[in-house]
Amino acid sequence: MSESLTQAEIDALLSQSAPTQPAGLEEQVKVDIIGEVGNISMSQAATTLSSILDRRVSITTPRVAKIKFGEVLQDLTAPKVATTVEFKEGLLGSNLMLLEVKDAIVIADLMMGGTGETANTQFTELELSAVAEAMNQMIGTASTSMATMISRKVDILPPIVKLWETPANIEYAAIDAEEEIYCISFSLRVEGLIESEIMQIFTDHVVNDIADAMLSDKATVVTRETPVEETPAAPVTPQAEPITEKAQVEVSKPAFQTLATKSVNEGDNLDLILDVPLDLSVILGRSKKSIKEILSFNTGSVIELDKLTDEPLEILLNGKLIATGEVVVINENFGVRITNILSQKQRIHNLH
Repeated sequence: MSESLTQAEIDALLSQSAPTQPAGLEEQVKVDIIGEVGNISMSQAATTLSSILDRRVSITTPRVAKIKFGEVLQDLTAPKVATTVEFKEGLLGSNLMLLEVKDAIVIADLMMGGTGETANTQFTELELSAVAEAMNQMIGTASTSMATMISRKVDILPPIVKLWETPANIEYAAIDAEEEIYCISFSLRVEGLIESEIMQIFTDHVVNDIADAMLSDKATVVTRETPVEETPAAPVTPQAEPITEKAQVEVSKPAFQTLATKSVNEGDNLDLILDVPLDLSVILGRSKKSIKEILSFNTGSVIELDKLTDEPLEILLNGKLIATGEVVVINENFGVRITNILSQKQRIHNLH
């Protein structure tokens, strides 16, 4: 979903506010704006998360409330995975996202090649790194969508992901406990695995900045759409066209030079492309590993390939299979002896 607020939607939001308050926006207008911005940007983020996890991800319509940050912290049930995003350009302030630990473990397991149906309850540095990468891509996509909506470049610093294990260690220095914030709650669903809630928190300063940008964009659109009165042109007195005698035009058939045809026996001029370099490679075998397995590699680890020792090797030309061969040793160097060249029909089939 990559749409922004339409003209009709912005007009509807403005109609709810008093006409005498250009500087101080009514609270309901700001709630509606940040709710719509959060809805569109997080829908884009859900698409990104879906491609990362290879599972269908959906985020429902948000619920927006303005309350004190301290009240949010009091109502939180730890543990939580907290992602802090500081805006670098375009907006001033910060953004906080909260996710359940059990859901973060499922996301980390899917990113490491698992099925998501894991009995693991320990949230280690490995899971933290996986979730940090997922949050980085999600929030990056959401920021890009937000930039499109407010017609302004929005850049963020790398997200900081922390584990709030107990209510005692829940702290967030960027927002004071008495400060009023906008809390946006979404229902998060990952196909067959997660039925939970994700929370997004914006400071009042960020919301005001977004709302001002949205409304200023609206004013610009109205200005562009204002009809411009055109100065009426002076009446033109019709004048009689002078009668002129048409010149005679001679028409003749075009003459073309006769093209000489080349003899079929002259060849295809292959000499013109004989010096073109091509990339020749040989595949000994392949192996598919998860991130978890790759991180466990040490010096001396053995990686099993999908080919037997007596199977022919694949010989590729610019990434396309053209022949098969076997390994030989020539003067203490490895080489490949071609044992079979694919037919023209087989090579054409491999191009697809």
